[in-house]
Amino acid sequence: MIKFNYSGCDSFVDRALLKEYEIKAQNSRAILLRGAGAGSEFTGWKSLPAEISEDDFQNIETVRDQWKTLGVNLVIVIGIGGSYLGAKCALEALGHSFLQRTDAPRVVFAGNCLCEEYHAQLLDLAQQSNVACIVISKSGTTTEPAVAFRLVKKFIEDKYGRDRAAERIVAITDAHKGALKTLAGKEGYCSFVVPDNVGGRFSVLTPVGLLPIAVAGYDIRALVRGAASEMEALVNGDDSALRYAAMRNCLYSELGKKVEILVSFNPRMQYLGEWWKQLFGESEGKDGKGIFPASLTYTTDLHSMGQYIQDGERILFETVLCVEKALREVRICEDELDLDQLNYLAGKRVGHCNEMARLGTAKAHIDGGVPQMEICIEQIDEANLGALFFFFEFACGVSAYMLGVNPFNQPGVEAYKKNMFALLEKPGY
Repeated sequence: MIKFNYSGCDSFVDRALLKEYEIKAQNSRAILLRGAGAGSEFTGWKSLPAEISEDDFQNIETVRDQWKTLGVNLVIVIGIGGSYLGAKCALEALGHSFLQRTDAPRVVFAGNCLCEEYHAQLLDLAQQSNVACIVISKSGTTTEPAVAFRLVKKFIEDKYGRDRAAERIVAITDAHKGALKTLAGKEGYCSFVVPDNVGGRFSVLTPVGLLPIAVAGYDIRALVRGAASEMEALVNGDDSALRYAAMRNCLYSELGKKVEILVSFNPRMQYLGEWWKQLFGESEGKDGKGIFPASLTYTTDLHSMGQYIQDGERILFETVLCVEKALREVRICEDELDLDQLNYLAGKRVGHCNEMARLGTAKAHIDGGVPQMEICIEQIDEANLGALFFFFEFACGVSAYMLGVNPFNQPGVEAYKKNMFALLEKPGY
């Protein structure tokens, strides 16, 4: 389902040298599959697409259907990092760029920042809506989502009554312990489990991602089927993710390419870049190592960042996400005056122009010293999105082991928290 091409790196990397990195990638892949590497207790995501049962789907769909019965038209999903980026990515990719669906509630996200205006405006929206909430946290004490949940929980209790709040709140949390687990049991919230062996940034195919995606009206069964198909391919010998991991490590170690830009020519894929940045940044950025993950949307960002990419410091490479088929067609019309001098494009699809922009950009950037890889899907739908999720997760595990770091911990994220807690005068800090 995923097509991978690194011919845009041929003029930069000797194939004999690349072969050495592909052998390293094969060894890292074997370590990942055996569960023999650092952090292997958090590799439950590897088999997850094949383990999701019909009961799991039905439990998620039951919540969706119950909220439809209540007339819910706004679902607030509270979480940060991996607890929201996968679902946000899916909703942005699968949804209409301008219109809200009429057969499903609007899904918005909170708990991913501490901006006061953001929370005030969220409550403005809630005031004029029929509200339900999904709160996602293993511990229940992470500051950003805990603050947001306090506000939303009080709003729901005040608006609908504390005795009716439980039917509008779902908790996705640890199976055994933590503040949110305790609260869910005490208040009678419907609960789903974040598996112990799946870290947050690898959790999109757990209820963390699947419940918000289902509530928003999208086909989570197709999403999981796509991921399962990609899982089967990668585990049984498809070397596309392996070659991606090998090339990015070769560019980093041998050519000093310290920045990878994930590029899309479709604005609906912008949040795939946000999800991907956390996946690779948090997995590889440790021990003074790691490629810095960035993302851009072309052609938009060619008019802002294009100058730097073409002529700036030669520390970067691009991975371009290609979509082969658009689901809608728009053709450019002829204009009698032709003052904009576009009649030469009359009758052509806008998508054709976008594709020519992609090919022209590739040539310009490669000629300008920017290696380029391509990852292609047929179209933007649930199955292809599920395949992309698994492809990048698998490639990330292989790549981080090649780099010599534990892909599944994140010790560096605690430093800012300690300073923040001290400044907030939290007891013990």
